[in-house]
Amino acid sequence: MFTLTGLGDEISFKLEKQLEVLASEGIKYLELRGIQGKNVIDFTNSELKEIKNVLDNYAFKISAIASPIGKIPISEDFDYHIIRFKRAIEIAHFFQVHYIRIFSYYVPKDSDFSQYRDEVLRRISRKVEIAKEENIVLLSENEHGIYGENPKNCLDILQSINSPHLRCLFDPGNFIVEGTKPFDEAYPLLSNYIEYVHMKDAIYAPGEIKATLPGEGEGQIKEVLKALKEKGYKGFVSLEPHLSISLKFAGVSGDILFKNAIRSLKKVISEIGG
Repeated sequence: MFTLTGLGDEISFKLEKQLEVLASEGIKYLELRGIQGKNVIDFTNSELKEIKNVLDNYAFKISAIASPIGKIPISEDFDYHIIRFKRAIEIAHFFQVHYIRIFSYYVPKDSDFSQYRDEVLRRISRKVEIAKEENIVLLSENEHGIYGENPKNCLDILQSINSPHLRCLFDPGNFIVEGTKPFDEAYPLLSNYIEYVHMKDAIYAPGEIKATLPGEGEGQIKEVLKALKEKGYKGFVSLEPHLSISLKFAGVSGDILFKNAIRSLKKVISEIGG
């Protein structure tokens, strides 16, 4: 049913360590975001070949390219951003990966998000056009501070562009930051578009977010996974627990906490008969 994967740079800067920890828990996919502190779309061609050799040695495949595309202010230059986006596509093709993770642009704090809607849609539509030509599916992730931080705006993007090359990357933990109940309020709006899931759980308090093991926070993880199972979802569920440190472009858990997160997630899946 669910295929487990994970953002390995939460485990270690070293690729081999990332793969060893995932493999020890029976996982054979990696969501590629960073190695040695370097982001995936900054790898040189020679580095890509080295990474591919290591992946082959460990019998691993890539589930998605966890790019930072769209994780910039809406005011930043779009032409340069498209160059970066096309590099992400080249890397996806190199690893024979179907999915690239994207975001929907930071908008000025405390502003009216609606005034940036047209520009957000224009930019994402252009990327979707390119993705269609390249047979790539873009996964739009919800996150605090970007246009698609709440379920309503996520749905607006997906419905307005209306393409099989743009789908929803559903992150329950990121909805908690917005005070949104992931299953009660976000899932009903987005369920028909969900094609990839990030597994992050947390407890919200005003001015503070405390990460927890999957199923122990307010992410309604069991309800989300149960609903996906009943819907016939057979896609990836990717561990991104942020159990130690949460940063703008990544998080840190370390090998022990990451293993704990995997086991906690497996327990939730077993409880729903997955």
